[in-house]
Amino acid sequence: MIKKKVLAIKIIDEKKGLKLMNTLIVNEEYSGMRLDLYIATNRENISRTNAKRLIEEGNVLVNDKKEKVSYKVQLNDVIVINEPEIKEVNLKAQNIPIDVVYEDSDIIVVNKPKGLVVHPANGNWDGTLVNAIMEICKDSLSGIGGELRPGIVHRLDKDTSGLLIIAKNDKAHINMSNQIKDRLVKKIYYALVRGVVSENEATIDMPIGRSSKDRKKMAVTKNGKEAVTHFKVLERFRKYTLLEVKIDTGRTHQIRVHLSEIGHPVVGDEVYSNGKNEFGIKGQLLHAKSLDFRHPITGTEMHLEAELPKEFVDVLQQLRDNE
Repeated sequence: MIKKKVLAIKIIDEKKGLKLMNTLIVNEEYSGMRLDLYIATNRENISRTNAKRLIEEGNVLVNDKKEKVSYKVQLNDVIVINEPEIKEVNLKAQNIPIDVVYEDSDIIVVNKPKGLVVHPANGNWDGTLVNAIMEICKDSLSGIGGELRPGIVHRLDKDTSGLLIIAKNDKAHINMSNQIKDRLVKKIYYALVRGVVSENEATIDMPIGRSSKDRKKMAVTKNGKEAVTHFKVLERFRKYTLLEVKIDTGRTHQIRVHLSEIGHPVVGDEVYSNGKNEFGIKGQLLHAKSLDFRHPITGTEMHLEAELPKEFVDVLQQLRDNE
């Protein structure tokens, strides 16, 4: 079967040389496909996640009308995609010490320290991982993350340490985003939790959504999104347990919410437990220990690890000494 080309019309602002919008006309090969998938399939620089965002923000028109992400495109539909111009990043590069675990011309993988915010936001306009990465990578970062999140493919909470992938170009960003969406990236975390976990291995399958009691928190809720967490016991102590944790999904605060829900909150977690601990630490002892993924450009199988931070190691040694 010979595939018909999708007609794509690019409109250019001649003064600025900026692409303002793209027009796609649906042919029979794609009739019946979801709108977000159709756009991601036919626009190589737009991931499905970004297509969904563009649709939800009203930057996609189908026959001059806004449609839902789930809309099924029809033969000869005229789809206009308005891609907002990527704003110049006004953030300042800062020389913040960061442990670079791997770097090439397409990606950089860092071992984020506990206490470091990933990207700027209200109250944290500098001193973030993005500021540090801008100093390391200069102007070679993907623009897909937007003005405040250049190159950021996934996230770690402020007080979670460990491995984080940053994309240096849009092609690498889209590929890594798709690997994460398709659950092809294997993430292993270490967590020290309160209490002695009786099971050697278990799976927590509970949906997570915004808490109805506190909108700043997440919670297990029947109307939440699917969230699956696997864990196995690495070491038991009198009042604590060291776990290896693997997540199939990447919901906000997923590991912390799930472990708190089963009665074993992460030590030091100030949001999903009372934060009190005998070690005098602030913030959770949760570390993204290893990552397995395919290199977004070469396809090479990658396995990267980051050693536990000193604070985590010191607490474990203290527990072993007390046994």
